[in-house]
Amino acid sequence: MNTHSGVVARPDTAPPVAELPIAEQLFDQLPDAVYLIDPESSRILWGNRAAWASLGLTREEVLDHSVLSLQMDVVGAPQWADIAAVIRANPSYTFIGRHRHRDGHEVAVEVVTTCFELAGREYFLSVARDVTRRIALDAGVRDRASQLALALNEAVDGLWDWEIATSKVYFSPPLKRMLGYGPDEMPPVLATWKDNIHPEDAPLVERILYDHLEGRLGRYEVEYRLRNRNGHYLWVHDRGKVCERDADGNPVRVVGMVQDISDRKTLELQLFELASHDVLTGLPNRRTGEEFIDTQLALAMRAELPFALCFCDLDHFKTINDVHGHLMGDRVLRRAAQVIAAEVRKCDLAFRWGGEEFVIACPGMRVDRMQALTTRIRRALSAVAWDDEFGIEPITVSIGVAASPEHGTTRTELIASADAALYLAKERGRDRVVLASPVEHRRAG
Repeated sequence: MNTHSGVVARPDTAPPVAELPIAEQLFDQLPDAVYLIDPESSRILWGNRAAWASLGLTREEVLDHSVLSLQMDVVGAPQWADIAAVIRANPSYTFIGRHRHRDGHEVAVEVVTTCFELAGREYFLSVARDVTRRIALDAGVRDRASQLALALNEAVDGLWDWEIATSKVYFSPPLKRMLGYGPDEMPPVLATWKDNIHPEDAPLVERILYDHLEGRLGRYEVEYRLRNRNGHYLWVHDRGKVCERDADGNPVRVVGMVQDISDRKTLELQLFELASHDVLTGLPNRRTGEEFIDTQLALAMRAELPFALCFCDLDHFKTINDVHGHLMGDRVLRRAAQVIAAEVRKCDLAFRWGGEEFVIACPGMRVDRMQALTTRIRRALSAVAWDDEFGIEPITVSIGVAASPEHGTTRTELIASADAALYLAKERGRDRVVLASPVEHRRAG
């Protein structure tokens, strides 16, 4: 290979075979691909003939790639950094993955990598063997049961087999690849899986698994987030079933499959976000807010707890649209929404009712504390440098407050009470908070 001061030089063109050093001529006779790799960037510094020909590339084109661009099962610099650390710590490191061919298809490979130094510089040397045919024609597959087992083991995203008594778990190669690990990694114990479940999802996963083991569910099936090697979480669909029990009927062995559903889940969450949130402000929309009020108000009524809400209306907002245009009006609405959302508790919900109106629903909040909240909102809005940020006059807000049970016991009654109080706030000069009248008083009037 061409070197200068220990650094591999990229040839502008491939020299004739007769001019190649004897070592390179020998490497070019190998059926396996050989890559020289920069450990820090994962860039390919040199490759033999099989390295580029097996991928449908030229000798020069393979040098434009890196492990991250060729290896489909190594995603992102953090994962590469973790793998590089393992390579440095071991005499050799084996990784089963898929190379990306120029025409788009996958090439199944077994890659063995070693670390060495040359002229004071560190390199990785990887030998990649195409195992596509070996997987398809495994010499150990002799009967139909073995064929089925091999097909399941290789075809699905992840296969696991749990021996309950020993807590040993077999993780299939595709499952390890899915999580960014090599075939010799991931200790075959239950904790390897359990410790990587997202903390928010772990109680649900454990309950469903336990219910299945106890016979209360016909099978174990759940969607949750599972941490990969990078520390990122994948959404997975995990399902399994007890396949062996002892003489007393106790579960002995459970097998199952894990499917990566991150793309579908991301789309679902995006669609849910669009359906449940206001596109302009990013706050929950009116439908979501009404559902929240119905649910939380019913809980408050059963537990005899307070519940309050308020209507907020930006004063003179029509003037902003008329004088500065609707794009400016949209900017003001987004800024106002940020200010309002920043003042509410985590258990509260601020949502856009429509136009320049917002509603804040507060479970468990008494009227006196609601008055304190509305005071903070008015102060926060007045503290915004509207002239400096937007070139407009300061924004004020009129607010109507209603609480259960004195101002209503249903969503319709509370909204009507708060809306009536908001109307009074506008009528009395705006930039103020008005508490609704009791239901009985309004009916008598």
